Amino acid sequence: MAKMNPVVHFEMPAEDKNRMAEFYTKAFGWQMQHLGPEMGEYVLVTTSEVGEDKFPKQRGTINGGFYKKSDNASPNPSVVIAVDDINESIEKIKKAGGKIVGEPVDIPGVGKYVSFKDSENNWLSILQPLPMP
Repeated sequence: MAKMNPVVHFEMPAEDKNRMAEFYTKAFGWQMQHLGPEMGEYVLVTTSEVGEDKFPKQRGTINGGFYKKSDNASPNPSVVIAVDDINESIEKIKKAGGKIVGEPVDIPGVGKYVSFKDSENNWLSILQPLPMP
């Protein structure tokens, strides 16, 4: 069987990240970690208990994040797909009819990340995670 790339993270836009964080904390018990300006004021969202490796302990669960709504980001919730080689995956996305949005960026302590639009104009992202310690 060919190697598959799993969904590892979700992202949702917010007009008011504090209001959104409060909603999901109250409604579902999710935990929030507000990151600073060096990380774009991103809010990390924990939906499932994580281990020392920072990965969810429960199989089949993922965590996510909230970001400020803008013209340069997906206006809808999206998913992040893990890949082994971001440059190779960018070429595959283009050959399959997708469009890369922006340039790959390094997320400190996480890996390389870039967004794309699929053949149906859905906005998603890929992540080449840093090697595990």
